[in-house]
Amino acid sequence: MRYSYFLGLILLLFFICFNKSRDSEYNNFNVDIKPVSLRLNNQLSSFEESSYIDNKVQKFMSKWRLNGTSVAVSKNGRLVYAKGYGYSDLENLKKVEPASLFRLASVSKLITATGIMKLIETGKLSLSDKVFGENAILNDSIFHNIKDKKYEEISIENLLRHDAGFSARIKDPLFRPLYISKIMGQEAPANSKACVAFQLKQRLRYKPGTKVVYSNLGYVILSLVIEKITDMPYEDYIKRYILEPCGVFDMHIANNFPDKKYTNEVNYYEQEGTEKIEACDGSGLMVYKCNGGNNVNGLSGAGAWIGSAAELIKFVSCIDGDKSKPDILSEKSIKYMTKRVNGKLPIGWIKIDSKNNWWRTGTLAGSTILLKKMDNGMSWVLVANTSSWRGSKFPKAINGLMSRVVRKVENWPKHDLFNYFIHNPIAFKVDEEYIKNNRRT
Repeated sequence: MRYSYFLGLILLLFFICFNKSRDSEYNNFNVDIKPVSLRLNNQLSSFEESSYIDNKVQKFMSKWRLNGTSVAVSKNGRLVYAKGYGYSDLENLKKVEPASLFRLASVSKLITATGIMKLIETGKLSLSDKVFGENAILNDSIFHNIKDKKYEEISIENLLRHDAGFSARIKDPLFRPLYISKIMGQEAPANSKACVAFQLKQRLRYKPGTKVVYSNLGYVILSLVIEKITDMPYEDYIKRYILEPCGVFDMHIANNFPDKKYTNEVNYYEQEGTEKIEACDGSGLMVYKCNGGNNVNGLSGAGAWIGSAAELIKFVSCIDGDKSKPDILSEKSIKYMTKRVNGKLPIGWIKIDSKNNWWRTGTLAGSTILLKKMDNGMSWVLVANTSSWRGSKFPKAINGLMSRVVRKVENWPKHDLFNYFIHNPIAFKVDEEYIKNNRRT
């Protein structure tokens, strides 16, 4: 008995001393709340071949007049590269760091699709469930005024695959915040429910399941489905059940105006010569689309997420089917999302090519991004805080750049920056006030 007592006391003292030593070595970083990107700095991604990457990215930025970009690369589940280039705030010459937050635009759809697939796995939802109608999911009174019976045929899978029947001929209601708010008798900017209710008053162009037409509105509807099924705000559900289990803690739904930006969020810039438009909040101010003209917040699960390149790659590592790290979804779900089906789009992703590379693009005024998961075990993302006159075609230029980089660089670092916790005085300073203000409560 006495032997067990002394043994326990020795083990307790060892544990206390070990943790004091560990706290000193790791500078009290709490791995449960410190985002990956906030533990990193640009210097950590300097290695023998990084000068080649620097040269290529900087030339690319100069050619396309990009003010700031962030690049992250993973190999076999390890974050081997995370670096910022240029300026997050050109006016004050503040440089992009791995902690810089960017608007992720339509990459948000991949996050939303993952949330939907998780609800399907837990039995709370089915791909065949109908969305509109008396006995459907979104049967709130605001959605009762349905002009076309074809709306009642729209399923969850139709929305995920962009074949719900919407038309590209009519301007996306999500980018008409003042008009929709006026028509629906709502304070500007029009919210998600108002935009959907407005759409239901229009005829549905195609029979659901017969025609692929890329739709932001479809993924906003999916965001409302998540709220209805979970009885939680969309952002809270995604953070609690999708992002945080992946170790992702610094992604958020964007705000519209510069004075409402998150800590360490970049400024956004449009191409030279862009004209200002009326602010989405009905104030009458003339602003750029990227600085309050568009209701980015209202894009919700279709395009409103912000995050760092490093944490985005962290999220992808949880849905990539790679055996090196556990996934947030089952192997069956991941395969279903990424299966190539003739005449259909994949779920969440935008393209699965013949080499089994998975693509997800995103463009907004002031934002451009390309995320790619490759069949050789590498994943990468490049996100910019400047839009291009090429619009949705610009990610092809990004692919050209990054494809050359990953082909040329042969000796990526052996480290895993996902697991980097050692204090570095150059690293972005983290304080508890930041965590308090930017994490879900």
